[in-house]
This record gives sequence, structure tokens and C-alpha cells, in this order.
Amino acid sequence: MKAIPDIACKPLPAQLPSQLPPPLWDARCKACWYVVFIALLTIASFWSLDLQWGKFLSLDAIQKMGRFVAELLTPNFETPFLNKLWWATLETLAMSALGTLLAVVLGLLLALPASHSGAVRTITRAALNALRSIPELIWATLLLIAAGLGPMAGTLALALHTSGVLGRLFAEAIENSEGSPAMALRTSGVSELKIFFYATLPQIMPQLISYTLYRWENNIRAAAVLGVVGAGGLGAMLSFHMSLFQMAETSSVLLAMLALVVLVDALSYWIRKALG
Repeated sequence: MKAIPDIACKPLPAQLPSQLPPPLWDARCKACWYVVFIALLTIASFWSLDLQWGKFLSLDAIQKMGRFVAELLTPNFETPFLNKLWWATLETLAMSALGTLLAVVLGLLLALPASHSGAVRTITRAALNALRSIPELIWATLLLIAAGLGPMAGTLALALHTSGVLGRLFAEAIENSEGSPAMALRTSGVSELKIFFYATLPQIMPQLISYTLYRWENNIRAAAVLGVVGAGGLGAMLSFHMSLFQMAETSSVLLAMLALVVLVDALSYWIRKALG
């Protein structure tokens, strides 16, 4: 009869000591220096600005804000005013949609050379930087001289600024796409235009749609603000009624802006979900 080994008598292996967490500060850690730089920059920003928190939180300021909010809680729902508000809302929606559509076309045309190498890439990237570095309000102010008052200037302003943003995003998507399908078609003698449509575009299409819908949501808000400089839409009504301190009409315009943003956000979500 075989003897059973006495397992209990064998010494257990020594347990390894648990690893200590990394220290909070390390001079060789680049992220630590970035955090310190951002913290110092934030402190310097507060120190350089004349922020009068005492006046802002004073009783008189709170009472004035309370009266202002109370006036905004009584919107104007009269039929003649709502008819004007309805057409202004449609105008803002049309400005944002058309401006985004023009930006997609122009941005994609600029993204193709911007995603390649050479001098053309440098020139195109510089053009995209110039387009998106100028805010929509500045574009609208400049275009008002040529196009005059109305939604035309606002639509073109949205298109120019958004084309710079979308062009950069589209170029990055093209550069990060898988190159094997394009290389296979290129070795077969297929033209570059067909390579883009049959190999590159199907890969980046979900990204292009996502970027476009996101910028459309932003352009809804921007189109509402562009009316302040005379570009039409809800912004024009907002600027007019606020300048006359007509808080009931201002409240109705703000509600229309909010409803439009919620509608576009829901529509964008539905399109993303439908596309997969």
C-alpha cells in the first residue's frame, strides 16, 4: 500500500509583496508637468481678469436677475407674432442645412489634396486653417457688404467656416483609412478618382456622416446668433426684441431656438441609429 505524501507538511511559497501605487509626482512624468502648467495658467487667468464677484453676488444684482427671469417666463403666444416666429424658425433651419451642405462639398474637395503629401497638402491645409480660424460672425459681417442683409450672408458664412472644420476632419479620416484596398486598385491601373469612390469613401462614410451631423447641430446655434449682425432668421428677431427690452417676445424666440436645437438633435440621433 502506497504512502500518501504529507502535503500539509510542505512549506507554502512566500507571497509576493503587493505592488505599490505610482507616486503622485514624478519629475520625469510629462503629464505631471502639463497638469502643473494648466493649473498655473488657470490661476494666472483668474488673477489677470477683473472678476468682481462681490457685485455679481450682491443682493441688488440678484434682484435684477430675478426680475429679468420673471419677465422671460411670460412668452408671447399671440397668433400674428407666432406666424413671424414660424417663418424665422424655418429660415434659420434652412440657413443651417444649406450652409452645412455647401460646407460638406467644399470641405471634401479640400480634404482630398490635404490628405496627400507635397506642396499641395501644405497650401490646402493653410487654406483650411484660414477658413476655420475666422468665426462665423466675422464671415457674416464681411459678406454683408457683398450680399446685403438677409439669410444669404449667413448661409455663406456658415458654409465657409464649417468647410474649414469639416475639411480638416475629412482629411484626417482619409489619412487614417486602410490603404490596402486602395493599393490593390492602384496596382491594377485604376484611376485615383475611382479608388476614392470604391476603396476609401466606403470606409470613411460613417465618420463623414457623424462629423456632418455634429456640425449641423452646431450650425443651428450659430445660425441663430448670426441674425444679430443682420443675417436673418431667429437671431434677427432676438436682436430686435432684446434691443427694445420686449422680454415676452424675446422669451418666445428663445423657446423657438430651444425647440429647433432639440428637433435637430433628435433627428441627428435617429439618422445615426438608422445608419448603424
